[in-house]
Amino acid sequence: MPGKGLVIVNTGNGKGKTTAALGLMFRAWGHGMKVVMLQFIKSSKRKCGEYKAAEKIGIEIVPGGAGFVFDVDDTSAHQALAVKQWGLAKERISSGGYDMVVLDEITYALKFGWIGMEDLIDVLKKRPPALHVILTGRDAPQELVDFADTVMEVTDIKHHFREGIKQQPGIEF
Repeated sequence: MPGKGLVIVNTGNGKGKTTAALGLMFRAWGHGMKVVMLQFIKSSKRKCGEYKAAEKIGIEIVPGGAGFVFDVDDTSAHQALAVKQWGLAKERISSGGYDMVVLDEITYALKFGWIGMEDLIDVLKKRPPALHVILTGRDAPQELVDFADTVMEVTDIKHHFREGIKQQPGIEF
């Protein structure tokens, strides 16, 4: 008998929000559950390690962004992709075909106003009762935090970037 579907938020400035969501996804998949991760920032042009691994074992990850948004004057391409990914997310959430849906880095789309908070909460309220939805990203809005069943904040105490160590395969992507 399926349990109550949970809304879980992984937020904060520390490293590991997506990794924690992948861990839950992998665990659910191991129990025979149907899972999917929709990525709102990561680009489909650059296949990260998690995508390659998931593809090999049959876990669905759908990258749908244009890469990280740092010091970009024109964010229209990012916004269009986020809106498209949100449309796909709504379909997957309401389909009844999944046990867990991960919305990776969706908080950025909320922060920039590309996706409406009211729309997100409405979709989460109407999801199938046993569906788990995990949302990741920095700066989770208070309304989402209040709505969620579980909120984890990842804190950055020390980070190798500050020592000048660049991104590395297997660690950052």
